[in-house]
Amino acid sequence: MKLYGYWRSSATYRVRIALALKNLDYDYEPVNLLKGEQQSPAYLAKNPVGLVPALETSEGALIIQSIAIIEYLEETYPDPSVLPGNAIARANARAIAATIASEAQPFGNLRIQKYLRETAGFDDAQIKDWMNRWPGGAMAAAEEVLARTAGDFCVGDTPGLADCILVPQMFAALRFNVDVAHCSKMKEIYERCQSHPAFIKAHPDNQPDAVKG
Repeated sequence: MKLYGYWRSSATYRVRIALALKNLDYDYEPVNLLKGEQQSPAYLAKNPVGLVPALETSEGALIIQSIAIIEYLEETYPDPSVLPGNAIARANARAIAATIASEAQPFGNLRIQKYLRETAGFDDAQIKDWMNRWPGGAMAAAEEVLARTAGDFCVGDTPGLADCILVPQMFAALRFNVDVAHCSKMKEIYERCQSHPAFIKAHPDNQPDAVKG
């Protein structure tokens, strides 16, 4: 398999965690978002949306969208699983993942921030308010769900799909100074994941295209 991604992309980070949890080997092809490589004709032929990640399977098929890629990995390489054992727990894991992936991350990614600054004319204070209202608000909602579902990790005591999505979101929130003081369970899980081998392997700073310093 080959993963096309960017070291600090939250969506790519999700897939790296899932691959690491499943102990799967893959080749990595960096796509430099800051240089606009995601909009190159060569990459758009792989992912017409012009976003990372994209996964090329060992059979040569191309899959886009991080959640779809993780679901593909789960169906194709089911052991170890990234989903809990019963239907309710699996639904909760998917709900947490969807809340973060659909309601938090898209409102705070770099292309949205670029638009707000360069086109909408937002200043730093307005950007901060935006980040706390939208990504921060969705994270607060996910925190309430975690109060019902979490053990050591998002759903029970084994890391899985929801943790693959939560950890990159918390990483981005801390990077952009989103107020997460109210997200105590989320922060607890995030800190626990920092010492887990799969999450260490997937961390942005440990990628071959990471920019140091």
